[in-house]
Amino acid sequence: MSETGLRERKKQRTRDALVRAALELFVAGGYERTTVDEIAEVVGVSQRTFFRYFAGKEDAAFFVTRLAESHYVRALRERPPGEAPLEALRQAVLGSWDTIGEAIEQVAPVELHLRAHKMIEATPALLAAHLRRQEELEEEIARIVAEREGLDVDADPRPRLLVALFGGVMRVTQRTWSVGEECSIEAIRELTARHLDQVGPALAGNWRPV
Repeated sequence: MSETGLRERKKQRTRDALVRAALELFVAGGYERTTVDEIAEVVGVSQRTFFRYFAGKEDAAFFVTRLAESHYVRALRERPPGEAPLEALRQAVLGSWDTIGEAIEQVAPVELHLRAHKMIEATPALLAAHLRRQEELEEEIARIVAEREGLDVDADPRPRLLVALFGGVMRVTQRTWSVGEECSIEAIRELTARHLDQVGPALAGNWRPV
């Protein structure tokens, strides 16, 4: 490996170590109470080194989450072109849960990421930032859907409407999962599939018992 390649590998190891240390401290002691100095100390680097990789604690808190989001967007782009929009969204998210573990493990243990995700849901400042990012992600996904269907996303409301509906299902899923006792990819994947199965009946069915 070249000297440049070795330097990049070392930078990546330092970045990943900072992410793991940050998530462990956030989960154990709380996001607000954890300082950048504490994160840097665990890894054995300076505060200045931390800020070479991250703008602040929030960046470190969301690093693996952003990785997972990129994984999903890539999966959506790779869905067969003839697939119906809602089915493409469904298969992309379920397929992502089947394969995301390997990508996450390159940075941090999957269980740590999942516990950190529950911590994000329970931390008002992080939850607000997460919801803002979800709006941006939904716009990106709506544009992908429009492109797949040959539509102008600004002239045809259907891509944004569909993605808003899908995003709502995912928010309900995340909220339900975050307060449950089961902390695994299998649990959130199963819950996602179950909630998506209810979209049709919820929109078109009669909810009142006969």
